[in-house]
Amino acid sequence: MFFMIGVNEKSEELDYDELITCDNCGAYGRLSVFMTYTVLYLFFIPVFKWNYRYFAKTSCCNTVYELDQETGEALRHGEYVKIDPSALKILYQGNRTIQGYKRCAYCGYETEEDFEYCPKCGRRF
Repeated sequence: MFFMIGVNEKSEELDYDELITCDNCGAYGRLSVFMTYTVLYLFFIPVFKWNYRYFAKTSCCNTVYELDQETGEALRHGEYVKIDPSALKILYQGNRTIQGYKRCAYCGYETEEDFEYCPKCGRRF
């Protein structure tokens, strides 16, 4: 018997868009929310999703925040939620990494691991 199984990381933009004054650059911008998750595929059909993580990104300076799980789940289920600044944990501003996350300047791959080379494209971080 032949089975085709795959695991992949996916990203999806959530329906949230808010006009804000950015705490980092002081400019007006939009705050958009997206989520990442892992998917198990069986014969190219998504069967199981897990490892949901939620992020918010500003349009003015491209600062990315990690959103708390509770707020992210509410947004994913279509509820209107006003995002409280205390629910945001800053990850990085533009290309500068904060809080231990690394981001490849070539392909944009992000990781918490302490790799010297990017696992996706093979170039040095």
